[in-house]
Amino acid sequence: MNTNQPVALITGASSGIGRSTALLLAQNGYTVYGVARRLDRLQDLEASGIRIRSMDLTVPESIESGLQSILSETGRIDVLINNAGYGSYGALEEVPIEEAVRQFEVNVFGLMRLTQAVLPGMRARKKGFIVNITSVGGKIYLPLGGWYHATKHALEVLSDVLRFETEPFGIKTIIIEPGAVRTEWGDIALGSGEKVSGVGPYAGMTRTMVDLFKTNYQPSRSIGPEVIAQTILKALQSRTPKTRYAVGPMVGLFLAMKRYLSDRGFEGLIRQFMKQSAK
Repeated sequence: MNTNQPVALITGASSGIGRSTALLLAQNGYTVYGVARRLDRLQDLEASGIRIRSMDLTVPESIESGLQSILSETGRIDVLINNAGYGSYGALEEVPIEEAVRQFEVNVFGLMRLTQAVLPGMRARKKGFIVNITSVGGKIYLPLGGWYHATKHALEVLSDVLRFETEPFGIKTIIIEPGAVRTEWGDIALGSGEKVSGVGPYAGMTRTMVDLFKTNYQPSRSIGPEVIAQTILKALQSRTPKTRYAVGPMVGLFLAMKRYLSDRGFEGLIRQFMKQSAK
């Protein structure tokens, strides 16, 4: 290992944003560790010089053993990219609380367990960079996404507080807020929404939301995960990175709507979007 190369740990590296970011950082002089629950989905990354590990963020022992394995080789982690997460949709009345808890375990608590484990080393070296992948859904909300939005809203606040607390120790924390990105995330979210609320009192709303997602995840209205990877690299290379990077088509529009409209006004426009997609 080249000790001059910064060491980056990326969760959820088996697909989508995590995978694209791992490849891009490896091409730009980083020693990259890509982790995910299933090691078999990471195997082909090794051909690009990426070191792979199994790590389940819902199991504290898995986080500890995976992290110790990395530190035994490198002695440090310079960059932590908290990318692992998922969306499970469905009406709040119908999503089992057990599924809501699991979303928080993956998207919030597991992420913070890993962050807590990495911080002491960064603090001791007075240097470090933490990148938290939230979502434009951490600022706005849509029907059927209540629990997912709640996890991303929580991560927005935790990231802000983390930045405030750790900046005196030389640690930078930034937030990446993607919009519609062409990954398997949308299919998983839609699949769970149809399974939970595809029949019954929320069936019509579910069909409308499925149509809305399919429209907005078309190539002309979405971006590839490599765009997010490039944004992350740009932030890492900046001497004064922004606290937030909102990326993707219509992201600025949605954020402006939420910022300047009343709650009723915002929800009225969302209903109009839903009606248009249902036509």
